[in-house]
Order: sequence, then structure tokens, then C-alpha cells
Amino acid sequence: MKLNYRVVLLIIATVFGLIFSLPSFTQSSEGKKITLGLDLQGGLHMLLGVKTEEAVNSQIKSIASGVKHFAERNDILIEGISVREGKVVFELLDGDDATTMDEHLKTIEGTVVHASEGKYAISITPEAVEKLKLQAVDQAIETIRNRLDQFGLAEPTVAKQGIDKILVELPGIKTAEEEQRARELISRAAKLELMAVDEDRSMRVNDLSEAEAASYGDRILEDALQPQMKHLVNEIPILDGTMLTDAQVGYDQNNRPVINFSLNSAGAQVFGDFTGKSVGKRLAIVLDGKVYSAPVINERIGGGSGQISGNYTVAEANDLAIALRSGALLAPIYMLEKRSVGPSLGADSIKASLLALVSGFVLVMIFMIMYYGLAGIIANLAVVINIFIILAMMALLGATLTLPGMAGIVLHIGLAVDANIIINERVREQIRLGIGLKRALHEGYSKAMRAILDSNITQIIACTILYVYGTGAIKGFAVTLSMGILASMLTAIVGTYGIFQLFTNRIEKSKNYKMWFGMTRKVNA
Repeated sequence: MKLNYRVVLLIIATVFGLIFSLPSFTQSSEGKKITLGLDLQGGLHMLLGVKTEEAVNSQIKSIASGVKHFAERNDILIEGISVREGKVVFELLDGDDATTMDEHLKTIEGTVVHASEGKYAISITPEAVEKLKLQAVDQAIETIRNRLDQFGLAEPTVAKQGIDKILVELPGIKTAEEEQRARELISRAAKLELMAVDEDRSMRVNDLSEAEAASYGDRILEDALQPQMKHLVNEIPILDGTMLTDAQVGYDQNNRPVINFSLNSAGAQVFGDFTGKSVGKRLAIVLDGKVYSAPVINERIGGGSGQISGNYTVAEANDLAIALRSGALLAPIYMLEKRSVGPSLGADSIKASLLALVSGFVLVMIFMIMYYGLAGIIANLAVVINIFIILAMMALLGATLTLPGMAGIVLHIGLAVDANIIINERVREQIRLGIGLKRALHEGYSKAMRAILDSNITQIIACTILYVYGTGAIKGFAVTLSMGILASMLTAIVGTYGIFQLFTNRIEKSKNYKMWFGMTRKVNA
């Protein structure tokens, strides 16, 4: 017997499969392992809705804030800037500034400007509204995914469903506390706003109604630490969380957790300009509609940094910092559907799937040995190596194994054996024609190759379509099946051919084709 390159490749593939799949079997702390999906290890399934209309309202306020800052920086006098019925309205006091203001308003994309006798009304176009709603959903998906990644959850699924719905699956969530923390992190808007306190009317805040406050261009917000305490702030923020670049947990002089945040260059400039001309006044730090602090401005604050203090635990401060770093949600989300999959149910699923996998594999092995003899054993060996390669590839790629994924492996066992059946039948046909074994193997594998390639290519195309357009469960099925197909090309076509070449001389000497190929007819060779 002499080793050939096909056998060497099969040995290398076998060693690769064993080494990289072993950590998944032993669950050792070292090495990459396959992550179990929600249906196998338990976890949380949620379907979320997105209030896309709120994204439009936020954009209107952002436009108003930008207009106000532009007017202040260019010494343009405007009055009564506010948001009314989805429009930014204000009055230009000096007609000589109209050209400068008009040029600036033209740079704001997706808006329509109506101006008459110095009175302006800015609205968002219908096309921009629809685009903004779609962006709100896409941004929510990206933001939730970033938060969960920083939270430390392995392989969370965050996918769009329909137009304005989001599917979230969190494997590994086992306790009510973990579930509550994850839900709060996902749903938290984390909308940071720096807002000027209305010093002229703040003393009357408890006597004002929401409508009356709105008539002055103000909002009434409650204090985060003392809900009974109210703050009167200007409706249009000085700046918002879109200018935030970082948020980290720190500690104050009393060793209590706080969140230190930083602003980008544009935010730092706005912040510096406002604090410079507002010395002696208060600036409210607002998070998700609640005032966390309203310190008096003692001097111009440069550098674009600030601090959010509150009655936090370390875990709460960390989660808030994650939410701020990952970005505020453009639109609030709400729960449409929630269900929990317990770890015991996941364990039952694994047992049932393994039973199906093992029993199906054993039956296939018995059939192959009974029908093809030693060739059947070689085919079975190739399938075993194939499975190890699939698991090793999934572990290295960090893929998630789900119930459909296990179904894909079971299905692939049949497909892999099918390739060996085609090969064995073609080889047997050539041997019956009286052709020598070496040529029979060459002709048999060559003729089988065309059918196997056609079949595998069409299956890979189907798997690609399933992966691109399918959801999490379907993707898992497509991944395992496509990996199996690629692995079988190596084991079934290359590996088994190499093993037969290794034993060719022995087979020809023995002439015992029944033992080697399960042939029942006498061969004239």
C-alpha cells in the first residue's frame, strides 16, 4: 500500500475536523465552540413594533434646534421659534437677514420652506417622511444589535419583519432578572438632550398646564430622582445625543457611579457657545424625557464633555452607558409578542434531535454495509469525517446551531450517502463490463462526478437563496446544509477514491468483488 495525495488530504481533513469540533463536544473552556440557538439552549423571543411617527417629530425638533443655533451664531434675530403641527415656525425680525436665512434653509434636505412677510414655516416632504420612517426601523435594528453585542450575549438574532417590526431572539437568557435587564436595554430610547431652563417662568412650573407651557415654547419635565419635582425647559434642545461620541461609567467624589459623556466637534462648539452666553443660568441634562440634573452654568464650558449623575447601581450605569454609546433610538419601540423558551425544553430538543441524528445515521450505515460491503464501510467513514468537518467549520465561523440546523445535518447524511451510492454504482457498472479495477475506478468516478456536481451546485444555489432571504431558523438550516455539501465534495469524491486507490492491488489479487463492492454477479475480469 502506498499513500496517495487523496488519502493525505482526507487525513488532513479528518485531523482538522476532530481538533476543531472537539471543544464543542467536551464544552471545554479553550477553543472555539458552536453556539446553540434559542430553540436548543432556551432564551427569549420578542417581536417589537416601532413608533415611526416619533422619528419624524424628533427630526422636526432637530431642524428647529439647528435653525436656532444658526441664527444665534450669525446674530440673526428671530422670535417665537417652536414646533407646531409638524412644522418649525418662527418670525424673522430683520428683513435684511432674509437672504442669509434663506440660503441656510436651502441646505436642509427633505424640507419645504414657506416664507411670507418674515414668517417662516418649515415642514418635511412626504418622501422624506417615508424615508425617515424606514430609516428609523433600520437604525433601531442596528442600535439594538450593537447594544446586545456590548451586553455580552452570544449570537443574538435581530432581524426586520415586515415594514415596521423587529424580531429579537436572545439565546441563553435563563432568569427573570436577565430577561428584565435585556428588555430594558433593548427598549431604552437613550435619548440625551441638553435643554435650557426657562428662568423667567420656572418658579411657576407647578401652576402651568402642558398647553400653557407649550404656548411659551416650553415643556414640563419631571425630575428623574424626585418625580414630584417639575422642571420647565425650552422645547427646542440646545443639542441632542446625535452629537454624542462616547459614554463611560465613572465615579463621583462620593464613589457613586456616574456617566461621563463626550461630544463631537460640532456638539462641543454648540455647547461652548451656549454656556458662554448663559453664565448664571441653568442647563438641564435630560435623558429619555426626565431631568437628571440642572446645574447652574458658572463659566463657559469647552471641550464638549459632561456628566449624568443619578441613583444608579453599577450594572444600571453600565447599561445606560452602553445605550448611549450605541446611539439613541430614532423612534420608540414597543412589545408586540414575547415568549420564553426554558432550558429544559431546549435540552429535550437536543435529545430528540440527537436521537433522530444517531438513529438515521445507524440505519444508513447498516444499509450501506449490507448492500455495498467494504465499499459501504468506506462510504460510512467518509460520512463520519464529513460530520466532524461540518461541526469544525461551524465552530470556527462562530455559527449558531439550531433545530433546523440539526435537521440540515440529518438531511445531509442522506445526501452525502447518495453521492457514494452514485459512485459505487458507476464503479460496479464498469467492473461488470470486464474493465480492470484501476480504469473502472477512474471511469466510475468520472461519470459519477458530473451528476454529483450538478446536484451539489443546484443545492448550494438553493441554500444561498434560503440564507439571503430567510430568517434565523431558515438561515441555520441553509448554513449546515451548504457546509455539508462542500465537505462531502472532499470526502465522497476525493477521500473515498484515495482509499480505493490505496487498496487497488489487494482487491485485484483477491478478485473478491462481492466483499469489496457487494456485487452478486460473477465478474469477467
